[in-house]
Amino acid sequence: MAEDTARRIAAAFAGVCLAAGVAAVTVAVVAGPGPGPAGYVSEAGITDSGYAGAYRIGIFSVAASLLLLAGALPPGLRGAAGLLGVGAVATVLSGAVTCSEGCPLPPFEAPTVADLVHGGASIAATAAVVLAMLVVLFSPAADRGLRRIAAVGAALALPVAVVVAAALLLVGRSALLGVSERVLLVVVAAWGLITSGHLAVRSLTGDGPSVPTRDGSNVSRR
Repeated sequence: MAEDTARRIAAAFAGVCLAAGVAAVTVAVVAGPGPGPAGYVSEAGITDSGYAGAYRIGIFSVAASLLLLAGALPPGLRGAAGLLGVGAVATVLSGAVTCSEGCPLPPFEAPTVADLVHGGASIAATAAVVLAMLVVLFSPAADRGLRRIAAVGAALALPVAVVVAAALLLVGRSALLGVSERVLLVVVAAWGLITSGHLAVRSLTGDGPSVPTRDGSNVSRR
């Protein structure tokens, strides 16, 4: 019982940190001097931006939320929790290493080492969260609500992720890449918020009788 309460508290704080982080990054992107939809979200964090501080605070808040969400997941979802942990570390790295003006990425631009580290960390963080969705979706240790949330999240995230990858490799900096990147980040953030909310309140809504799995976790009969 105490462990369940701790997980619900972690989930609640995960939602708060994620909402605050998304809000801070959104302010930095919207109010900052970026190039608009054709630019990358990361450009809000460059040194010359007046909103770089807000951007980094937001990114670190998102990283904290991923760690908290990893701790809030049921014990049977260790794979998903591990992926969220990887995503948190990569997010911290992306916030700590600032890209140069325009955040150039290959193959159409000439990036610096910092650009490659920042870009690689950002891509790794997003990929880890999307993979965590898939692990939750196909895990018998996840209750029905978690699997439904993951199913919707994965159904939205995977096609957009393909567009982002194709645009990065075939088109380069463009409105297509900038907009699809933002859509993917919104989907990932929405999944995190809804999952956190579900984990925080599921004891109040009830998932029906549960049965133990081989690893000791409980699965809803519904």
